Amino acid sequence: MALTREQLAQRVAQEFKDGYYVNLGIGIPTLAANYIPAGMQVMLQSENGLLGMGPFPMEDEVDADLINAGKQTVTMVKGASLFSSAESFAMIRGGHVDLTVLGAFEVDCQGNIASYMIPGKLIKGMGGAMDLVAGADNIIVTMTHASKSGESKLLSQCTLPLTGKACIKRVLTDLALLDIEGGKFILRERAPGVSVAEIAKLTAGPLVVPDDVPEMVF
Repeated sequence: MALTREQLAQRVAQEFKDGYYVNLGIGIPTLAANYIPAGMQVMLQSENGLLGMGPFPMEDEVDADLINAGKQTVTMVKGASLFSSAESFAMIRGGHVDLTVLGAFEVDCQGNIASYMIPGKLIKGMGGAMDLVAGADNIIVTMTHASKSGESKLLSQCTLPLTGKACIKRVLTDLALLDIEGGKFILRERAPGVSVAEIAKLTAGPLVVPDDVPEMVF
């Protein structure tokens, strides 16, 4: 069975390490703020000038002035700080973010990502994505494996305008966790109940399947 948005966020949070500074992109990635493992110190950074985001607020905790880059209301953890977006982008461009989690429309086997534009459609825009893919070495993309019409989003070559080139090394979809190495997708984990054959059918780019592909554990 394909993973839900919440399960994707849970699996993304397993990539966090103690002491990490993490930037979460708009959409599914932001949900990972709710699943930081207990006892782990992770500082979430936002392009609009916040370091130390906490989980999404309960109804009685909402502060309309406290938002993330996607304009969702958030909370702050102990030790959080606020600053200008210029300083925030200096952190990003200077390589001071340990892990970046982004959504995408397409990713290809060369590690290219298309995430900000679909010609002919009104999309919010690139936001800080181009800075993030240029300034971060450790990037995970999380998205659905295929479009609503069943077209693969894991391609031999992206068809949409690129956000960044050769910058993506790991992709988490609603069906699988894959690494990108040597111009190929390497299947690392399967969503519970999803077969290797199902994943292969919906992966348009070259796919390497190791002898053992475990199911994800939550």
